Amino acid sequence: MKYINMKKYLIVSLILMNLLWVDFFAQHTDISLKSQIGDLGNGYYLNPILAGDYADPTIVRDGSDYYMTHSSFDYLPGLKVLHSKDLVNWEPISHALKTYLGSVWAPDITKHGDKFYIYFTVAGKKGGNYVVWANSPYGPWSDPINLGVKHIDPGYAEGENGSKWLFVSGGHRIRLTEDGLTAVGELEKVYDGWEYPSDWVTTCFCLEGPKVRYINGYYYYVNAQGGTLGAPTAHMAVLARSRSINGPWENSPHNPLVHTANSSERWWNKGHASLIDTPDGKWYMIYHSYENGYLNLGRQTLLEPLEWTNDGWLRIPEKTTPEKPIKKPIVSKSQPGLLDRLGEFRIGYEWRFFKDYDPSRVSVKDREITIQGKGKNAQESAPLLFIGGLHGYEIEVEIELEPKAIAGFVLWYNEQYMVGMGVDTKNRYSYRRSGPNRSGSHVETNRIWLRIRNDNHVVSGTYSFDGDSWKRDTWGMEVGGYNNNTLGDFMSLLPGIFVSGEGKATFKNLRFREL
Repeated sequence: MKYINMKKYLIVSLILMNLLWVDFFAQHTDISLKSQIGDLGNGYYLNPILAGDYADPTIVRDGSDYYMTHSSFDYLPGLKVLHSKDLVNWEPISHALKTYLGSVWAPDITKHGDKFYIYFTVAGKKGGNYVVWANSPYGPWSDPINLGVKHIDPGYAEGENGSKWLFVSGGHRIRLTEDGLTAVGELEKVYDGWEYPSDWVTTCFCLEGPKVRYINGYYYYVNAQGGTLGAPTAHMAVLARSRSINGPWENSPHNPLVHTANSSERWWNKGHASLIDTPDGKWYMIYHSYENGYLNLGRQTLLEPLEWTNDGWLRIPEKTTPEKPIKKPIVSKSQPGLLDRLGEFRIGYEWRFFKDYDPSRVSVKDREITIQGKGKNAQESAPLLFIGGLHGYEIEVEIELEPKAIAGFVLWYNEQYMVGMGVDTKNRYSYRRSGPNRSGSHVETNRIWLRIRNDNHVVSGTYSFDGDSWKRDTWGMEVGGYNNNTLGDFMSLLPGIFVSGEGKATFKNLRFREL
């Protein structure tokens, strides 16, 4: 009898200890956790769900499958599509854009009929709003179609009687044809936004990022306001609703839907939100945000749960915060991270070129990539980049060089602002904004190992002739200021590889390590 009671006592004690541990973990996990992977493996996740430059998230559910894409800016292939079963673990499955049109902003992925569509904005000379479509989110995707519509941030919506609309910035909309591939009529102003308190510090009013969802008899209309970056408190997402797609639009008494209240928070400039539901009827919001102290990582993707109020509005529950672990929306096992296949050099998935994607320059085989040189230096080379998304990391690679080729690593913002290291068969080079600068010479060889290290914004490099004995190179750089607040263009600092000159270089045995 005593044994049975003791056994029950131990079982109950273990259950209570486990519950207390889960609760403590959920409430007190340090935000400085090194890994940026969202799934914590215990039924909870910690934001961001996508670390690094995953700006302007847009999402669609098709049954129990979720698909998401983001702004791809000046990188090609662009409009990478990701798939998830649980809203937390994501894998790249396709890319929808192979030709350079200009900087690609604020897409909207959707499904109507039996096809998938991505509407997006292009900045620059060919600016305007475009659309691509596919029979499956796995592709292949169509060539881009110019809709001839100005403003930015297109958002697709279906109204009464099956009418189809494209909402854009400034509270405007325009009618679409039945197939969603042509705009008809004229732009019309339908919404003025939400008047936030006059003492809030923002960058601009900037009514943009519209997303419209029909839920329980209402059209819910989400917009971004306040401007991206600038002051930490600038950005926000606001909510309005109407019984008709034609308005009038009533602003939520609970606005803003999400907003950074002060600069002491971990996540700055929270905004540009989309609503998404689960098959069992729960509602969530994805949005982007800059991380305090790590603006050069770009805008990262966050996920928060929503609740319904008694008066029929969605809002974030009072005790929920992106700084602490949150229960996963859907029970699932954690999956490999987005960088686990980095050494396979999968172009269009983990890896993207800057502006110029020329498949004839590239050959990939057995976890090795050979790239034909381009331009006179790293700045002109159209480097091949990936989203690191970590506070500190080290990358190592073995390089085999042809004569007249220079190859190496870069941490890249744009052609004017970057830092890196390179080698040819005789010399070593460093890159800091402009250059290159010669950092030394070495015994003539066509085989060399390089490492580049980014330790909380401090970048340095080492090299080796055998992969075992390493020497520190004579250069270094602090890159915390390489961000949109100082340099513009909404870019981020991305690590990658490059080849310039007339010859080719082969990269193999790539290793990526978190510090």
